[in-house]
Amino acid sequence: MTYENILVKKEEKTAVITINRPESLNALNAQTIKEISNALDELQSDNEVRVIILTGSGEKSFVAGADIKEFSNFNQEKAEELAKNGQTFLFDKIENLSKPVIAAVNGFALGGGLELAMACHIRYASENARLGLPEVTLGLIPGYGGTQRLPKLVGKGIANEMIFSAKMVPAQKAKEIGLVNEVFPIGELLTKTEELAKIIANNSPMAISRAIKATNLFDTDKGFEAEIKYFGELFDLEDKKEGVSAFIEKRKPNF
Repeated sequence: MTYENILVKKEEKTAVITINRPESLNALNAQTIKEISNALDELQSDNEVRVIILTGSGEKSFVAGADIKEFSNFNQEKAEELAKNGQTFLFDKIENLSKPVIAAVNGFALGGGLELAMACHIRYASENARLGLPEVTLGLIPGYGGTQRLPKLVGKGIANEMIFSAKMVPAQKAKEIGLVNEVFPIGELLTKTEELAKIIANNSPMAISRAIKATNLFDTDKGFEAEIKYFGELFDLEDKKEGVSAFIEKRKPNF
């Protein structure tokens, strides 16, 4: 598939989606959201790809936010449709994808950019990264899941402070509060992210897909029940048989 605003590179078991709109600091517009969504559908059905990395082009910005010009004249109905479509066709899709998606946050991750990173399963950041939700400075609130995902990651109090103040958080602070997993020099970010992706890609894709489903329910009353279900389900699948056999035979499993 041909894309205008993103680049897709596949190497071994990992795919890298790069948002490529450097002239606008990789801001999200409708076309870019559609292209990322389509790329995820394509990679989801590609059996050779086990892990997906999402990053931005250049060294300045992951995604600097939504393209404000695109919705500046919207009314309530159009705005609600914008938020609903974005959440349904991209942000929720990322969170519920059966393959892990790792955000390599290379610079600014603001507004929709931070919401995009938070929808990913893991976040690595560069030392120059700045993360924040500045929507209240526009008379708005986050619309792509920011008010829901940020409290889950950093707690309600810190989330409220970030949202109400619109302050940007530097990378190291983001790590301290649990917003990102690790921080690296900008020149090492993608390499370190790819190293993690390779480790994950060698593990059982059947197990990881169910781990994603279970952990996505961690803050609901269905979480423990789901864990029991998926744990049992895996006992009848090939990956469990291979993993246990490899352990007993003292060899590496071939998933």
